[in-house]
Amino acid sequence: MVDHLANTEINSQRIAAVENCFGASGQPLAVPGRVLLGEGILTKECRKKPKPRIFFLFNDILVYGSIVINKRKYNSQHIIPLEDVTLEMLPDTLQMKNRWMIKTSKKSFVVSAASLTERKEWISHLEECIRHLLTKTGRQPSTEHAAPWIPDKATDICMRCTQTKFSTLTRRHHCRKCGFVVCADCSRQRFLMPRLSPKPLRVCNLCYRQLLAEKKKEVEADCRQPEPIRSAIPGYEPSSGDDSDKSDDDKADQWPADTEFYTSEVSWSSFHS
Repeated sequence: MVDHLANTEINSQRIAAVENCFGASGQPLAVPGRVLLGEGILTKECRKKPKPRIFFLFNDILVYGSIVINKRKYNSQHIIPLEDVTLEMLPDTLQMKNRWMIKTSKKSFVVSAASLTERKEWISHLEECIRHLLTKTGRQPSTEHAAPWIPDKATDICMRCTQTKFSTLTRRHHCRKCGFVVCADCSRQRFLMPRLSPKPLRVCNLCYRQLLAEKKKEVEADCRQPEPIRSAIPGYEPSSGDDSDKSDDDKADQWPADTEFYTSEVSWSSFHS
């Protein structure tokens, strides 16, 4: 199906329609070989409360955003390369059913579908696209994932000291390493985690000690490495070219505070059945 639709006019029109809905705030989505496979509304577990988000599945990326006017206007666009995605099935809770986690190296979050059938369709489509993409690129599935943030309402006390009670004046914070909800006293430290951000991020005291210990081991291991052999030829220096990939920083979600919990029945609306 992907090979049949790639570079066709109908596929180009569908991708252009998605770009138009995101407007100038979204990134261009049309690239050679990219195919839009389907779309649907899923409930995303956000920090404050679950909120509806529009998701678009392409053969190489997953795009989602906030709904301003359904089918007409979206914002807060997020683009996730599928080769970085790992899926994890989750049990139902009293508040949300048909849940699973989308895990990536930069961000992990929980979504839920309106029905069990819809969840099966999403999982099936996602897994097939990921499997095809990894086979094509020769990459191995990602093993390092960012921790999902535990929702604010999951706890009324700090999950580290278990003493501090949250209130209007006592704010909740999230450790960027473990995702726990913690108080200010238990998360005063910052640590540089290049995989997540170019700037030091807030971490809880426990994760800070663990990260320091890991950093110390890395430094000691580097010190034990033998010095590189320098060439005797005058003017020659070993190559210093940096081949590492660089990606744009993830922007924090800006969710409208008045969005209601999504409960209506919306079935998988793949373009092709």
